[in-house]
Amino acid sequence: MKRTLCLIATSCFVLFSAVSQSAFAVTLVPVGNRNVSQPGVPAASAKRTREMNTTYEAKYQKIYGLLKSDSKLRSKIASVSRTYGIDPVHVAGALIGEHTYNVDAYDRLQTYYVKAVSYLKQGLSFDYKGESIGDFVKRPQFAECNKFKDSLRLWSCRENVWDNNFRGNTIGGTSYPNNRLSAVFFQPFYAGQSFGLGQLSPLVALQMTDMVNRYSGLPKLDADHATEVYKTIMDPDLTLPYMAATLKHSIDVYRRVADLDISKNPGLTATLYNTGGADARARALANINAQRSANGESLQMPEENYYGWLVNEKVDQLKALF
Repeated sequence: MKRTLCLIATSCFVLFSAVSQSAFAVTLVPVGNRNVSQPGVPAASAKRTREMNTTYEAKYQKIYGLLKSDSKLRSKIASVSRTYGIDPVHVAGALIGEHTYNVDAYDRLQTYYVKAVSYLKQGLSFDYKGESIGDFVKRPQFAECNKFKDSLRLWSCRENVWDNNFRGNTIGGTSYPNNRLSAVFFQPFYAGQSFGLGQLSPLVALQMTDMVNRYSGLPKLDADHATEVYKTIMDPDLTLPYMAATLKHSIDVYRRVADLDISKNPGLTATLYNTGGADARARALANINAQRSANGESLQMPEENYYGWLVNEKVDQLKALF
């Protein structure tokens, strides 16, 4: 999951716009795509697809085929979606987007279980130049984050501190890359790596662990136990709750912050699953529409990116699965 932040709609692949700032009503975002044609697909995705000697359509058919042929997987998706109070098409949409544009799906669900077990033998750790993430976040720059007791706000705060203090800078003789916290500390194999059926990054899993613990009763994840984090995001039975939690959070934060109900538009939740940063996006877009309202202008509806556009195009097929 890429975590680029788009605050100015016209400069990004994703054209998000806020809904009503009114405290009296929540605006339901209509179903379907706002764009007549698909927004541009990033060059990196196109390059990966060429290198794999395949096409987007072939990759779509492969992940759709897995969903259609595996009744146990569909049952797991339906069950976890009920737990988190979301339509299962949101989970299916995120799976479709990830495996069409990022990685190719395995043919069988069992392969993901085998991969999960293999990570238990890796002896992984989250660190940079020998300093573990657990020690790193004890630095005084992160003290302001200690007031947050929930995992989402805690790790989001730590991301902000990284961006504002360490990213691209040299501190105490150590130079830090101009890259995301998740890429520097949480990807011990290679940068840009996410894992498993849901293609979750370890940092997103750490952010959502309190919600998953509360709704699904799974043990909380700890950054100092990297192997368990990787096993969780590789094991379909464990990663599906984290996918559902991530999608539920996007729906909740848009409703709470921007008075925007995106629960009927899986292309938008898929877009947010792809881009990340739902909280910051919701705040920025709420501000945009507050200004539009003050100027007597009509509200703008949010728009999907290339990834979410496909999900909305295929939504009837996805709904038919459930």
